[in-house]
Amino acid sequence: MSYPRVASFKTADDFRTYLAQIGADIPFDANVLSGLQSPLAQMLPTAVRTVGNRFAILPMEGWDGTEDGHPSELTLRRWTRFGASGAKLIWGGEAVAVRHDGRANPNQLVASEATLVDLARLRQALVAEHLLRYGRTDDLLIGLQLTHSGRFSKPNDKKRMEPRTLYRHPILDRKYNVPEGALLSDDEIDGIIAAFGPAAAVAQRAGYDFVDLKHCHGYLGHEFLTAHDRPGRYGGSWENRTRFLRDGVAAIRAAAPGLAIGVRLSAFDWIGFKPGAEKIGCPEDWQNGAYPYAFGSDASGLGIDLTEPKRFLDLLVELGISLVCFTAGSPYYNPHIQRPALFPPSDGYQPPEDPLVGVARQIYVTAELKRYRPEMVVVGTGYSYLQDWLPNVAQAVVRTGAADSIGLGRMVLSYPEMPADVLAGRDLQRKIICRTFSDCTTGPRNGLVSGCYPLDDFYKTHPQRALLEAAKK
Repeated sequence: MSYPRVASFKTADDFRTYLAQIGADIPFDANVLSGLQSPLAQMLPTAVRTVGNRFAILPMEGWDGTEDGHPSELTLRRWTRFGASGAKLIWGGEAVAVRHDGRANPNQLVASEATLVDLARLRQALVAEHLLRYGRTDDLLIGLQLTHSGRFSKPNDKKRMEPRTLYRHPILDRKYNVPEGALLSDDEIDGIIAAFGPAAAVAQRAGYDFVDLKHCHGYLGHEFLTAHDRPGRYGGSWENRTRFLRDGVAAIRAAAPGLAIGVRLSAFDWIGFKPGAEKIGCPEDWQNGAYPYAFGSDASGLGIDLTEPKRFLDLLVELGISLVCFTAGSPYYNPHIQRPALFPPSDGYQPPEDPLVGVARQIYVTAELKRYRPEMVVVGTGYSYLQDWLPNVAQAVVRTGAADSIGLGRMVLSYPEMPADVLAGRDLQRKIICRTFSDCTTGPRNGLVSGCYPLDDFYKTHPQRALLEAAKK
C-alpha cells in the first residue's frame, strides 16, 4: 500500500480535499494567524503559572546519556534547542528513570542525588537559550517526566531486555521472550513506587515546576491499567489497577511538597501489530474472546472505548491533578497509532492505514476527553506527521477548544524553531520539516543515539550516521 506524501499537497484545498476523501476529520484553518491575534499565542492559565503560548515540547529518550545516568553534551544540545523553540511548556523534555532497573536503555537519564546538578544544568541551559532569544522566561513551565520502563526495561545492555512485568501477557511475553522471573511481587512494586518520591525531590531541587508520573506507551504505569488478571493489591479491581497512580502521587507529595504533578496517558491502546503480507502491519492473532490488555479499547482490541479513560480523569481531578498529556498505544507493539509515519523504523511494519487517519484519531480522542473534563489543561500529541500543514491544524484545534496546547516531539529534533516561526508569521523552513523518516527511532533500535540524521546538519555528519545507514541496509 502507498499513500501520498504530505509534502505533495501544495495548497490548503488540495490537503482538505484529500482528508475528506479518506474520511480523516481533522480541524483545519486555511489562514494561520501570527502575533497576538493567533490562538497559538494566547496565554494558558495553569495551577502553577500562566504559560506564555500554546506550544509544548514532549518528552523523548535520547539514548545519549552516560552509563551512570548523567546527561551528555548531546543531551545538553537537545535541551538547548528546546529553549530555542519558542514553546513555553516543556512537558518532561526527557523520560528520566527513577531507578537503574527501570531504564529503557543503558544511556537513559536517572533522577538521583548523583545526577541532581546535571539535571539542573539541563534546565538552566534551556532557560538561558530561551531568555537569549525571546527575552522572557517567567511564563515558561518546565517539567521532568519520571518513569519506570517495566516490561521494556533494558538497563545494562542495548541488546538485552530485562523486563519487569505485572502479569503474563500472551502476546508480548511470546514476542519478547519474557521469562517467568520477570513478574514483580507486590513488595517489589512498593519499592518502585517509593522511588518516585526521592526522584521527584531531586527534580524539585533542580528547579523543575512539575513532574510527569508516566502512564503511557506500554511502560510500567501504563501496564497497571490493564492488570485485570493480577492477584493482590495491584490487580483486578479498578481501585487496585490505579493504586500505582494514587500511591505514586502520595510518595511524590510527601517527598516534594508543593511540586505540581502531571500525567502523560496513553488514552487508548490496541492489540499489538506485526508485519503481514508485503510487510504491512496487521493485528496479532487473538482467538480468546474479548481482548483485555488494551486500556481505552473495546473488546475487539481494535476500537476505542473511553469509559475507563474518563474514569481515570475523574481520579486525576480527585487527586488535584489538572495537567494531562494524551498520547496513544506504544512504540513497541503498535507504533502506527502512537506516532503516525510514512516510513517505519527498522523493526517496524508498513503503515496499515494512511497516517493522517492516525492523526485524526488522536485529535478526536483528545477532544472527547477535553470536552469531558474541560477544567483540565490538556496537551495533545501526534501532530508531527502533518508537516507543512501542522500550523493550520494546530491553530484550529486550539481555537475550537479541542486541546489547550499542541505537543511536538519528532518535529523539534529537525526543526526546533517551528513554534517561533509560526508565532512570528514567518514562512516555514521546508527543508528541515520532519518527514517522519523514523531514523530517530531506527538509531536507538540499533543501539545508536537518537537524532534527526536526514535533516539536522549536526547528525548528518555525526560518526554514528554511517552505522545507522549500515543497520538500515
